[in-house]
Amino acid sequence: MKTIVLFFSFLMLGSSVVFAQKNMDVFEVQVDGLGCPFCAYGLEKKFKEFKGIKEVKIDIETGDFSFQYPAEKSLSLAAVVQQVEKAGYTPMKTVISRANGLVETDAPLATVDQGVAGVVSEKMFVAGNCEMCEARILKATSRLQGVASAAWDTKTKMLNISFDTAALDLASISKAIAAAGHDTKDHKTSGDTYDGLPMCCKYERIKNK
Repeated sequence: MKTIVLFFSFLMLGSSVVFAQKNMDVFEVQVDGLGCPFCAYGLEKKFKEFKGIKEVKIDIETGDFSFQYPAEKSLSLAAVVQQVEKAGYTPMKTVISRANGLVETDAPLATVDQGVAGVVSEKMFVAGNCEMCEARILKATSRLQGVASAAWDTKTKMLNISFDTAALDLASISKAIAAAGHDTKDHKTSGDTYDGLPMCCKYERIKNK
């Protein structure tokens, strides 16, 4: 009789584990800036502020970061991106596979063909220091509907950007970059956003005219 009871107990336990796994959302984040085990530890520690997080995996070489979180808590994509940034790193791409089968992502919008009439190329000074800055700046511009291409030079600090003037203008581009944490000559990032940048990204602020 004890054997039968134990068998059913283990069966029920196994079923509850499977049920729990089915009710977990799966998060996959491409993180820029992970250079060592200490970096990975800092990122994991920051995410453990989300009570209930499981199956945390971090690949330092590729920057792949994944974890599972209870579906009923409805952890948002924006909250995940913000938490990565709070840890001092740049989230390049986030994909959420919800337990109900839905998939969410912040992958860049489709870009515009440079051969389309109305697409122009402009240059803009954008403050920054390093490759992490470059990734952050290009991520900000790639989110804008109407951008055909963008490239930022770490030495000259110049952003070369092509965009459709029917959908976008330089002022909007400048505002988006400032919101991401980088000063332009026309728009400044907020003090809080600047203070939240990693130390290697603490560029010299552009002075007011």
